[in-house]
Amino acid sequence: MHIFVNVIPLNNILLLIMKLSFISLVALFCSLVACTHNSSESKDEDYAALVNPFIGTDFTGNTYPGAQAPFGMVQLSPDNGLAGWDRIAGYYYPDSTIAGFSHTHLSGTGAGDLYDVSFMPVTLPYKEQSEGNLGIYSKFNHSDEHAYAGYYSVLLKDYNIKVELTATERVGIQRYTFPAAESAVFLNLKKAMNWDFTNDSQIAIVDSCTIEGYRFSQGWARGQKLFFRSRFSKPFESVDIDTTAVVLKGQRIGTAYIAQFKFNTKDGEQITVATSLSSVSEEGAEKNLSAEAPHDDFDRYVADAKDRWNAQLGKINVQGTNTDDKVQFYTSLYHTMLAPTIYSDVDGSYRGADGEIHKTDGWVNYSTFSLWDTYRASHPLFTYTEPERTNDMIKSFLAFFEQYGRLPLWPLWGGETEMMIGYHAVPVIVDAYLKGIGDFDAEQALNACVVSADMDSYRGLGLYKKHGYIPYNITYDNSENWSLSKTLEYAYDDYCIARMAEKMGKKDIAERFYTRAQNYKNLYNPASGFMQPLDDKGVFIKNFNPDDYTEYICESNAWHYLWSVQHDTKGLMELMGGQKKFEEKLDSMFTYIPAGKEDLPIFSTGMIGQYVHGNEPSHHVIYLYNQTQNKWKTQKYIAQVMNELYLNTPAGICGNEDCGQMSAWFVFSAMGFYPVNPVGGIYELGTPLFPELKLHLNNGKVFTVLAPQVSKENIYVQSVKIDGQLYDKTYITHEQIMNGATVEFEMGSKPNI
Repeated sequence: MHIFVNVIPLNNILLLIMKLSFISLVALFCSLVACTHNSSESKDEDYAALVNPFIGTDFTGNTYPGAQAPFGMVQLSPDNGLAGWDRIAGYYYPDSTIAGFSHTHLSGTGAGDLYDVSFMPVTLPYKEQSEGNLGIYSKFNHSDEHAYAGYYSVLLKDYNIKVELTATERVGIQRYTFPAAESAVFLNLKKAMNWDFTNDSQIAIVDSCTIEGYRFSQGWARGQKLFFRSRFSKPFESVDIDTTAVVLKGQRIGTAYIAQFKFNTKDGEQITVATSLSSVSEEGAEKNLSAEAPHDDFDRYVADAKDRWNAQLGKINVQGTNTDDKVQFYTSLYHTMLAPTIYSDVDGSYRGADGEIHKTDGWVNYSTFSLWDTYRASHPLFTYTEPERTNDMIKSFLAFFEQYGRLPLWPLWGGETEMMIGYHAVPVIVDAYLKGIGDFDAEQALNACVVSADMDSYRGLGLYKKHGYIPYNITYDNSENWSLSKTLEYAYDDYCIARMAEKMGKKDIAERFYTRAQNYKNLYNPASGFMQPLDDKGVFIKNFNPDDYTEYICESNAWHYLWSVQHDTKGLMELMGGQKKFEEKLDSMFTYIPAGKEDLPIFSTGMIGQYVHGNEPSHHVIYLYNQTQNKWKTQKYIAQVMNELYLNTPAGICGNEDCGQMSAWFVFSAMGFYPVNPVGGIYELGTPLFPELKLHLNNGKVFTVLAPQVSKENIYVQSVKIDGQLYDKTYITHEQIMNGATVEFEMGSKPNI
């Protein structure tokens, strides 16, 4: 059933129902500390303008080009209006339609969800297409698009309407420039794409310029509750409301709302719409709007967004003559700051994993943690660029633990998605603890780690504890198999728990988890030279082929997971028969071309031989050549990946961006080092990308990397100096970075053998 309500003039507007989602970026606090630590040259550079948000919007990157504040709750971005893998982030560069501007998006994941609170400006009559669920839409050209950090604009060709987007942390601000016409702005709370499904919604008219409401949905984010408040800069002249019953399994569960706000516009007339989000209530959204965007001044918020991004991006200053390299670097750094996302309101309130309303005590709650990906490099990077946020992220983990009974795996909008494997909140906590970051409760944190690692009923952990591995032939808790991958991921997390317990003087816990961390050895089959699934009798699976993508290995094959022993590379080398055999296997990894390459899964992209840069289990493998006699091979392959698989084009990311991990690899590698073991502060040296780089640290010191002769040809390290002294190690330490050391690379065109 459809109900149409026409309301004219708006003095008499009554209550209606709805829900919204949006984007917010606030320049309210440009972190004083971050600003004072930037050098004068870094303050003068417009880093935001060097960001190309279109990188990753084609091929498999799954990024969005819209506006967001650093780590903002709101991700305001255009949606093409069509479903499908390529449009997981709502936008796909080869498309030519726009069907709305929604306030929530996921950056580079493989999960299609969110797209909350979708607005679409039109002139009447508007264009609509039911095929493919496109709905109300317009054509557009990329020549009419423009974007940089915190800003996006496009011309809707069919209506001659220019749309501009910016954001504070919890508010998305849109500006529409209309022609002379009968015009309208649609707000569609019914619209859902990919995994998303509208359960219920509401729109209420507050006054002639203001609305509020909610959208409750089900998708990857389970039981998502989103509240919003929107303020138009001009009173709407009338409103049409279309309601549709939401029916699931024959039962009505709610109502879907679409509102049409009508205007008579003059040529060049501009109308702004500011929308705030909250997980708590309409009142929470109102507080967020009042605090972050009280004015109808789009240009002000664009300037604030740019200032905020410049302060964030300026924490790392690079010098060089290759513009594409600089754009790629700052876009990568930008991508690392799109997630995790702020989840608490300005007053600290948020909806917890238990569905109840909680309130922080002076810290900010975060959600959207792609931990299977981001524990590898994103979070180690945050310990330098975002130590205060790192502290709050860990407090968010501990609050989640109190509400849910275990640490989060892949939380989204405060709830658990149960996506991927491991218990990788652990390495994030432990790395911060070992580096002395934050004021979180270490005793509480260690307890949360141990409890999460000892849950026998959770995803094979009981079997893992019993056998020292997860047998491939036993079915448990109706979950995916991935037995081999889970064993290796659990073993790494166990090592991390042991490190923390050891430092805290908890000898019994440390010994127990150091023992568990050696479980990776149980899967190594000397006969095949690979990690291989075992059954419950300890017998290796028959007809094993390391090239195969099977149910026992997560998004990878045995080649990729062979190296998932970041905590004990020397132990893995011994299993393989020593350094020479270890190097030979690495050589095979990078040179062996599999048969049937055209049939590879979608996550196997960015391949060099069997090395897959497009998916995270391979990310550290290049740096393992540092453990061999031919360390120059690390430098060779790093340069190849940086120069060939990261490009200043829409297709310039070779795999899912995965909430910043793909980009964090590039940021670290461009700086000249990488955390093979993400915990403990040891960074393997590679090959830098820029002649000069300065990392401005929270303690006021500056870590500097110099490589005056570096070029596309001079990729090989001839020698290394630290603070003017020759240096013979293959790694640098956290302490050296925090002390503001200067690392100088002498570069050449041939390996230093």
